Amino acid sequence: MSITAERRTVLIGEYQAQAADTGSPEVQVALLSERITNLTEHLKTHAKDFHSRRGLLMLVGRRRRLLDYLKRKDQSRYELLIGRLKLRR
Repeated sequence: MSITAERRTVLIGEYQAQAADTGSPEVQVALLSERITNLTEHLKTHAKDFHSRRGLLMLVGRRRRLLDYLKRKDQSRYELLIGRLKLRR
């Protein structure tokens, strides 16, 4: 369910804005999206795992807040990010 270290470094490298960037909203949203995808797959096979479902809803809320922040600060970065991550909004 968690992200491996190799996958994490690949995601950070793909979405970072500068060389040492690990905390920008784009990187955080990409990491959260990866965790959400993994949890969604887990819940497809373990439908009654309500503790993980609660964690999934919390991750989705955190990602939504970060996306709202990014949309307020820079609309073009927001649109580019949701296009790259293939999010619906």
